[in-house]
Amino acid sequence: MDTLENYQLILNTGKTTREGALQLFDALEPVNLDFMFGRWQGSGLHTDHPMDGLLETSNWYGKEFVDPENVHPLLFLDSQEKIFKVAPNPTLMNWVLKLPIPKNNSLKPLLMLINSLLKTEKSQARLRMMEYRGKVTATMIYDYLPINDSFRKVDENTVLGIMDYKNLTQPFFFVLKRYL
Repeated sequence: MDTLENYQLILNTGKTTREGALQLFDALEPVNLDFMFGRWQGSGLHTDHPMDGLLETSNWYGKEFVDPENVHPLLFLDSQEKIFKVAPNPTLMNWVLKLPIPKNNSLKPLLMLINSLLKTEKSQARLRMMEYRGKVTATMIYDYLPINDSFRKVDENTVLGIMDYKNLTQPFFFVLKRYL
């Protein structure tokens, strides 16, 4: 099975193993900074990671890359489906990772409320070319968290992202799609 067929199978199911996600990520081509500019809609790729389901439960929309110095890593939808930007909170992130995440929407109202309290218009990350897993690719660096998100190209409007968080041993995977 080639890389694109493998990706389509994984995308259709929304889940794979950590090893399968790493193999796919490694097989994909890197992207440059210009490729990432724009607003992207995201979805989690479930690999039995502690964060699986958290983004969906919190009404995550995706990411926006304005230029190399201005990146909004966390876009969410409010109850009227309007997109807003959120400032990542290191204390909250550590707290959430210590709790079991229900695989249903029972926490959605609480997470949406918390996100609404963290609204910002200020950039919360930067975009740089960095080496990750043997290839230099566009990488988003959070301003206030020890997290780098590296991206690989699936097609002209889709990337596979991998979150490398210093406080977790296992990488977290997600998909971003650009809608023109």
